[in-house]
Amino acid sequence: MKLEEIINLDKKYFMNTFGNRTPVCFSHGKGINLWDIDGNKYYDFLGGIAVSALGHSHPKLVDAIKQQAEKLIHCSNLYYIESQAKLAEKLVSISCADRVFFANSGAEANEGAIKLARIYFKKKGMPEKYEIITLEKSFHGRTLATIAATGQDKYQKPYSPLTPSFLKVPINDLDALEKAINGSTCAVMIEPIQGESGVNLTSLEYLKGVRKLCDEKGILLIFDEVQCGLGRTGKLFAYEHFGVEPDIFTLAKALGGGFPIGALCAKEHVQVLLNQETTVRPLEAILSHVQRHWQFWML
Repeated sequence: MKLEEIINLDKKYFMNTFGNRTPVCFSHGKGINLWDIDGNKYYDFLGGIAVSALGHSHPKLVDAIKQQAEKLIHCSNLYYIESQAKLAEKLVSISCADRVFFANSGAEANEGAIKLARIYFKKKGMPEKYEIITLEKSFHGRTLATIAATGQDKYQKPYSPLTPSFLKVPINDLDALEKAINGSTCAVMIEPIQGESGVNLTSLEYLKGVRKLCDEKGILLIFDEVQCGLGRTGKLFAYEHFGVEPDIFTLAKALGGGFPIGALCAKEHVQVLLNQETTVRPLEAILSHVQRHWQFWML
């Protein structure tokens, strides 16, 4: 198809949420280069907004995806998954985390962090602690909860009223953060280096102060490393530059090199209470589902 035909087809059928796009359509890529449908060659300095960390069509990534697709594309979490366990082990071995949960995107990983912080205090018998403090100019995702966590009006206004229980404070203002902490605060959620509203760095003094405040107040520290993690700052994780370890941190984007994956990483003391959850065993869940729907299946 020609570019104009693709644009017209897109405008007629695709639910566009990004406004008018750049009028180019790429057919393939290799390394740092992209080629459009007319054969023009480009240098890709955007990298899918921190996604294509290995460049385009990296042979090892392509081969890994092909091999897995030939064996199994999807497996329910009702069962054990060897590659999932190995990847969790790998992330734990190279980070400050003790446990990992996988999702499909950075927004989902951040939703998981929000949920984990809240259920942590519920399990401790402190349901009144549910508010999360984030920073102005931050970006945490496009789901309703992560938009509410994001500190930018342009993302929030179209979807108001927002999911409640998120407070915003200025970056690198420790006094403002301390004043915002109250009896309902369960966590502080920070990008060590903001990247969506400009490159805004937290200072060493600030992050160390935030860690100290969280320890003193008995609340959790969450780092969103979806964009600044996985080698983009010269270290594998941005928190390593500061010598400050979070209780929870999130990853995505470059983690899959374009393949959709996110990771919620946590220290043992945060996730250990999850083991108290009463769950239905997989077989019981399946039998219950069959019992509810057997009449429909028999038709």
